[in-house]
Formats: sequence, C-alpha cells, structure tokens
Amino acid sequence: MISLVRYAELLRRPHMKAVVLSSILGRLPIGVTGLAILLLVQETSGSFARGGIASAAYVAGLACFAPALGRIIDRAGPRGVLVGCAFAFPAALTALVMAVRGGSHLAATLALGFFAGASFPPITACMRTFFRRSLGDEPLLAAAFSLEAVLIETLFIVGPMLVALFVAAASPAAAVLFAAACAGAGALAFLGSPALLRWRIEPHAGASIFGPLGERGFGRLLAVILCYAIAFGMVEIGVTAFAAAAGRPALAGVLLGLMSAGSVAGGLAYGSRSWGMPLARQFALTLAIMGGGIALLAGAGDEWLFAALSVIAGLVMAPALTMQSILVAKTASSRHTTEAFTWSATGLLAGVGIGIATGGWLVERAGPDAAFAAAALSSAGAGALALALPARAA
Repeated sequence: MISLVRYAELLRRPHMKAVVLSSILGRLPIGVTGLAILLLVQETSGSFARGGIASAAYVAGLACFAPALGRIIDRAGPRGVLVGCAFAFPAALTALVMAVRGGSHLAATLALGFFAGASFPPITACMRTFFRRSLGDEPLLAAAFSLEAVLIETLFIVGPMLVALFVAAASPAAAVLFAAACAGAGALAFLGSPALLRWRIEPHAGASIFGPLGERGFGRLLAVILCYAIAFGMVEIGVTAFAAAAGRPALAGVLLGLMSAGSVAGGLAYGSRSWGMPLARQFALTLAIMGGGIALLAGAGDEWLFAALSVIAGLVMAPALTMQSILVAKTASSRHTTEAFTWSATGLLAGVGIGIATGGWLVERAGPDAAFAAAALSSAGAGALALALPARAA
C-alpha cells in the first residue's frame, strides 16, 4: 500500500515545494527528446537502426559531458552552467531538426545530437545535491529521492504521450522543437529557485583529480548502473518496434507511458516506508525482479496483453532509481556531491545509449522479442553485480 505521510512531511520543509515545482518545466524534455529524435530520423530514413544510433548519440552527449558540468558546479556553483545550457540546448535541437529535414549526412545528424545531449541543463543533479545537503541521512532522504524518481517517471509518462500527440497531429520534428523550448525556458526559471539562492560551495583543497571515481566502491556502483541501464535502452526501442510492427507507431508513447505509470506506483510505495533489508541487497533483488518483469514482454503478441505487462514490468524501475541515488549519496563525499550524481547519470545514460543502439540492431535482425530477452538478462546481471557492493553501501 502507498502512504503519502512522508511525502507530505517532506514538502512541508522550507523551500521544498518551491524547488520541486520550479524544476518541472526544464526537465519535461527528459521524457520527450530521445524518443522524438529516434522517430524523427526513422521517419526520414526508414531505418530503426539509424534512428537508434541518432538517439544514442544524443544520450552519449549527455553521458560524456555531465560529469564535467557536475565538477564545475561543485567548484563554482550552478548559475553559469545553467545559463549557458539554457541557450545552447535549444540551438542544438533546432539545428538538428533542420539538418535531418534537409537530408544531411548521418555524421552531421550524430554530431548535432551529441552536442544537444552535452548541453542539456543539469537540473536533476542540482536537485539531488540540494536534497543530500538539506536532509543529510534523515529518513526523509529516501522519500525525497523516491519523489525525485517518481517525478522523472511521471515525465516519462507525459513525455512519450506528448510525442505520440505530436506525431499524430504534426510530426516528430515538432516534438523535438517542443523539447528545446521547454528546456530553455525551464532552465531560466530554475535559476530563481531557492535551491540555487542558498547554494553553498564545499572546500576542495586536497581533492583528488578523479573526484568521486577515486572513492572506494563508487566504480563498482557505476558498473551496476551501466548494466541495468542497458536494459532500459533495449526496452525503449523494443517497445517502439513492437508498436511499429503492429502498424501503430504512436502506440509506443502510450506503452512507455504505461510502463512509467507502474514505475510511479512502485516508487511511491517504496519511499513511503522503511525497509529492513540492507540497501545493497534490496538493490540486487529489485534488479533481479526487474529482469523477470521485462522477460514477460517477450512473446506478448497481443497489444492489450502487452499493455498490461508493461505496467507490471515498470513496477520496480523507480525503486531501483531511488536506491541508486541513496547509494550514490552514501558512497561519495560531500565535496563531490554534484559530480557524483552526474557520474551516476552518465552510467545510466551511457547504458541507455548502448541499449538503444544494440536494441536497434537486435530488432532489425530478430524482432522486438530479442531486445526484451537481452534486456532481461542485462538487468539480472546487474542484480548479481550489486551483491558485491561494499558493506558501507548497505
């Protein structure tokens, strides 16, 4: 059962409600951009493989540059980064649409997608740093990270549905331009957030040049994140290919939205109470269950059955993301907080990019079921790796 008592207590804390609300517009593209780019390129090229590679280039840009932005924020604060991204990200996506619609070479499309990802405003990392510093090790920290995961999943519900609406009413290009406008306006709005007005910079004298990567257990945690994120990417393109094979490409947004709805329910339930099992073991078990849920999607040929199984497959996704954030907070020191969260995002996004590209290859050769089977194995493997996380992460 889901209790909202902890979430109500969290939002009564000073500035919490204002911070959460101010972040929503700038993060709406999280659920829109990758899928919109995939469909934009697929529409013009007729190839899911090319669409998957273009979307993966966008995710690769996010993954490669997020840690650098996180280090800058830890050392100089977030204002300069957010202002720059508020203008660079919309410009890159607008150029991408023009290039694809103009029939540009694939290399130009990939370069623009990569630059768009590299310039996405790092509002989520700022939010998680704010939670860590405001709540410390309080029980409400789990509720805060659960709320954050639920918010992201809600964006993944709204985002794909918006993409489906744009595809049905206009084109994938309109969805990409919508994401550009939201990110630019949202980043500028977040600049006035209490999270930024009260931002403090930790001293970095004697800090390792490797940042959080030099801290014990953090690299192993990144490996776990990478493995289960590969499953996310494979599922995304597998669902998209399933909808296309059914003759209803816009159905992909609805199915991914249903999966995120299951994730929201699971995330709210997880953050509403305390759990007795050590955190690392919780993480391992959750990832194993996730693999089982994804495996159910393979062979579900009926659209209604697939929709129901999508909800089931999503149930433990937000809890896994919540546990990931808590483990990052436990493992990294306070002076590397934002960079640590961006590294975890890099692992997640790199895995999604690999999964999308690999899933596109599998779909082209063996159909959507092959992508779902591979995703299930990847998630189960991540669960096995999580059992080896250090004791202080428990």
